Amino acid sequence: MWFWILAFLTGVLALLTLLPLSKRQEWWIRGLDFPRFQFALFGAALIAGCLTTLDRAELLTWLLIAASLACTAYHLWWILPYTILHRHEVKSARAHTPGPRLRILTANVLMHNRRTDDFIAIVRREHPHLFITLETNRWWEQQLAPLERDYPHTLRRPLENLYGMHLYSRLPLEDSRIQFLIEPDIPSMHTLVILPGGQRIRLHCLHPTPPSPTENESSRQRDAELVMVGKAVVGASLPVIVAGDLNDVAWSSTTRLFRKISRLLDSRIGRGRYNTYHAQFPFIRWPLDHFFHSAHFTCVQIKRLPFFGSDHFPVLLELALSNEPQAPELAADASDHAEAREKMQTEHAHESQVHRPGTPPNSANRKS
Repeated sequence: MWFWILAFLTGVLALLTLLPLSKRQEWWIRGLDFPRFQFALFGAALIAGCLTTLDRAELLTWLLIAASLACTAYHLWWILPYTILHRHEVKSARAHTPGPRLRILTANVLMHNRRTDDFIAIVRREHPHLFITLETNRWWEQQLAPLERDYPHTLRRPLENLYGMHLYSRLPLEDSRIQFLIEPDIPSMHTLVILPGGQRIRLHCLHPTPPSPTENESSRQRDAELVMVGKAVVGASLPVIVAGDLNDVAWSSTTRLFRKISRLLDSRIGRGRYNTYHAQFPFIRWPLDHFFHSAHFTCVQIKRLPFFGSDHFPVLLELALSNEPQAPELAADASDHAEAREKMQTEHAHESQVHRPGTPPNSANRKS
């Protein structure tokens, strides 16, 4: 009996492992990109079960172990970059680095969450130069008004559909624009942040919709928005940061494609997963809130911040401008560019639709 139970469970693991390889965009397939760590634990448990309950002299026992081991190793391969076993993609800032620094915080607040005082306390304690809030409606905007004394530069788009977005900054903002790139009720923010020394940084804040039975039946909208922004920032002369709740895990094929196309770096690589969702269920957690940035920066620190009632943890990244040479771990090839074009074409999207702060419109169009 144990053999057939373990054989069935091994088959389930194999199926869950193989389905995402299809690159189909249905929500129930793309959702399998998320729990790779949990699948790896499942595989390890199956291996332990085979070793402890089945006859080790039987070939079929070792075939089951081999199948579970292959699946487990495959999932761990995706996760490995987000552990301390991997080299840092972004160099650590040196203590004496003279360049300016930027502290940026992002938080999906959960629109119906009422623990605003806890969130305000986090902001005041961490004292970021700017912070991004997602799922903020008019009520949240009113509750955060006391912070505007310290953060006078703002972009606001309160919405009641769980996709409101606000940007609060102690630093001046220029050439700012709020856009609805793919869906008419899903905003994104694009702006220049002006550091005290006059250095300008391009910031793109995103919160695309996830593939799910209650949102979109496929990942087409999310994928198209990520790819078009990725293509819009590649080769930018100014330092670039893309931040927000991307509704995708760091190790998915779509985020991997975004990194290849954009040539942006991820400070988490070699440092940890920094899981931000689901804040209330420890076993079901993965990184949905992201910062990607150009090679102009080194990493001072990245940390997940305390629970404040939302289903997401906030996350803080501190970067230092640096001239140290850095290269992204991934590079796009012809098949990646073809896949990116296909993802945009399904939603009639093009990178020229993305506002490029600090870039003259004619110049932006030529680069597209």
